[in-house]
Amino acid sequence: MTYSDTIDYLYSRLPMFTKIGASAIKKDLTNTLALCEALGNPHRKFKTIHVAGTNGKGSVSHMLAAILQEAGYKTGLYTSPHLLDFRERIRINGQMIARQDVVEFVNSQRSTIEAIEPSFFEVTVAMAFDHFASQEVDIAVIETGLGGRLDSTNVITPLLSVITNIGYDHMNILGNTLEEIASEKAGIIKPGIPIVISQRQEEIEKVFLSKAIETGSDLRFGSDEWDVKEIGSDTKIRNIEVASLFDNSNRLPLQLDLTGTYQVKNIKGVLSSVSVLRNQGFDITNSHLRQALGNVQGLTGLNGRWQTIGSDPLVICDTGHNEDGIKEVLKNISTVPFDNLYMVIGMVKDKDSSSVLSLLPKEATYYFCAPLLERAKPAEALASEAAQFGLQGKTYSSVRNALDAAKVEAGKSDLIFVGGSTFVVAEAIEDLQ
Repeated sequence: MTYSDTIDYLYSRLPMFTKIGASAIKKDLTNTLALCEALGNPHRKFKTIHVAGTNGKGSVSHMLAAILQEAGYKTGLYTSPHLLDFRERIRINGQMIARQDVVEFVNSQRSTIEAIEPSFFEVTVAMAFDHFASQEVDIAVIETGLGGRLDSTNVITPLLSVITNIGYDHMNILGNTLEEIASEKAGIIKPGIPIVISQRQEEIEKVFLSKAIETGSDLRFGSDEWDVKEIGSDTKIRNIEVASLFDNSNRLPLQLDLTGTYQVKNIKGVLSSVSVLRNQGFDITNSHLRQALGNVQGLTGLNGRWQTIGSDPLVICDTGHNEDGIKEVLKNISTVPFDNLYMVIGMVKDKDSSSVLSLLPKEATYYFCAPLLERAKPAEALASEAAQFGLQGKTYSSVRNALDAAKVEAGKSDLIFVGGSTFVVAEAIEDLQ
């Protein structure tokens, strides 16, 4: 098969969450373990860091990978979903897996895949593990896809587990309360393996504390260990100073190229994770931190996190798509000077859109659209639901048409925001290529 044939095979043959939703989820680790067994258990041949959470896990994964890469370690990075190219999911030192490697993996494992009948995600996890093992990475940062306890990535035994913010998302799969969701995420905590929780959340901290006691794991909350002072920011750089709460006199200035306000929460988990890694013998200096955190996008290829994709008028996109994510988006919008706000918004059918729509500003002008996937909520349905919350706008047949219309109507001093779904952001960025 050619690369195009191979990708078509993966997309068409295997159940894919981004296309069909919860029915693609295999709620146990059997298939992943079987795939890994057929491959010689590649996940046991390199060191790992495991990252879960509702919001922030992608940013934290990329920041940790950038830091390790800058420190001289050959670093694998597995994330999902991808925005533009399937190969974004599997990187080593920022470089995507080669097309030929994807082809060769699928060709060589096709009979195994068809015998086991795994999901799309299960195959990509196995492909990542096989690639990292064959390329002999020093360490790989592995982001969970959804949840933690039954996530396909949860076959690894990492050096460190990291859990970011917990919020309401995928409730049809993970549970209807924060405690239930946190319990699923806490499933990545392994016996004797240290765990970093980025943010202490009073209503669910007991979930992690109990699990850590049960597994005998050293647990630390990043928000209990670090003071972060914001110095200033623009669309390109967020300037901060960080200091240990145990030694507030020694402040470290950092420039973050991930400029969203939510990175102030994420950075605390990252810094605590670095402390654990240093204790385990990793040579990570403050210089490595400064260089890496100022160039995460360049080192890892991360896109879609409070990213400027146009000017005159200013166009910014963000992949935040649940209640907590949209709250952070609105915080970011409040820091940007503009005359009028235009919002290009699309969502998927299996999410609680009402909790997000209720937060959006009524004074904005809306351009409702649907990304190109089966799970997309039709633009007309989204507009109708939005109208119940006082949000007014027109519907468009595509993300591109919606964004083009917003650009025509917006003045140079206005702001266009693109979001509501990762897939809307992906299509907006793709149009720039």
